[in-house]
Amino acid sequence: MSSFLRPAVPDPHDPMTTATAIASATATATATATLGRIPAQYRPISSHLAIAPPVSVVIPAMNEAENLPHVFGTLPEWIHEVVLVDGNSTDDTVNVARELWPGVKVVAQAGKGKGDALISGFAVCTGDIIVMVDADGSADGQEIVSYVSALVGGADFAKGSRFANGGGTDDMTPIRKLGNRVLCGIVNAKFGARYTDLCYGYNAFWRHCLDSIALDCTGFEIETLMNIRVVKAGLRVQEVPSHEYLRIHGVSNLRAVRDGLRVLKVILKEKGVRRAARRSPVLTLNMPRGEVS
Repeated sequence: MSSFLRPAVPDPHDPMTTATAIASATATATATATLGRIPAQYRPISSHLAIAPPVSVVIPAMNEAENLPHVFGTLPEWIHEVVLVDGNSTDDTVNVARELWPGVKVVAQAGKGKGDALISGFAVCTGDIIVMVDADGSADGQEIVSYVSALVGGADFAKGSRFANGGGTDDMTPIRKLGNRVLCGIVNAKFGARYTDLCYGYNAFWRHCLDSIALDCTGFEIETLMNIRVVKAGLRVQEVPSHEYLRIHGVSNLRAVRDGLRVLKVILKEKGVRRAARRSPVLTLNMPRGEVS
C-alpha cells in the first residue's frame, strides 16, 4: 500500500517549462471533456494537473481561533468548499473562519468528539473528493495536491502516512510512536493491510466510499476505524507521505493511553464483525447532523 507520491515540479527558472505544462494540462482536460468523459468545467490544481471533481475540505475545530489563520493560509485556492465543524467553541473560531474564508460552510456540532465532528462534516459535503484536515496547524494544506493526485490516479482512499518514505513528524512522543507502531502492526496482521501509519488524521477519499465504510464512532479512533473498513470493503488504498508539524497554539485533547485503548477496542471489535453483518451506514449524506450556516 505504501508508495512515494511526489508531484513533478517544473524548473522555476524556465518559464517555457511552466507554460508548456499548464498548456498541456489545459489541452488534455479540454479534450477529455469534449469526448464526454468528464464535465467541461475543470480546475488546474498544479502546473501539470487539472481535475474536474470538486474537492471539499472538512476541518473539525474547537477553540482553534489562533491556529486557523495558518490552517486556512495553506489551503489551495482551487478548493471547491471548506466545511468547518465547530465543537461548541468558546473563542472566535467561527468568526475567524468566516473572515479567512468568506464562503466557509459552518456546521454546529450536535454531539461530542472528533469522530462525531467528522461524520457531521462529511454529511454536508458536496464535493466528489473529501479531505480531512486538523485545525491545530499540524497539517500543510499544500499537500492536498498529492492526495488528490493519488485519487484521480486510481485510488479510492488516499491515506496520509508520517512513516512512509518522504513523510515525517515533529509532534509524536516516543510513547505515541511505539503505540502507533504496535497498533499498526496488529491491524496489518489481522486485516491484511500494509500500512506504515495508523493513527493519523490527514486523509482524503472519494465521497462514494462513505457508503462502504459505515462510520459509527465518536472519538479519535475514527481514523483507525476508517483505515480498517476501507480494507475490509476492498477499496483501493494508496499511502501518501505527509509531514506532521507541531501544534501552533493550545493543547491537544488527545490522551495517549486513553485513546490508545479506544483504538485497540475498535480493532478487536472490527475483527469480530463481518462487513456484510454490519448495520446500514449511519451516515446519510442528505441528512445533516448539526445546524449548518
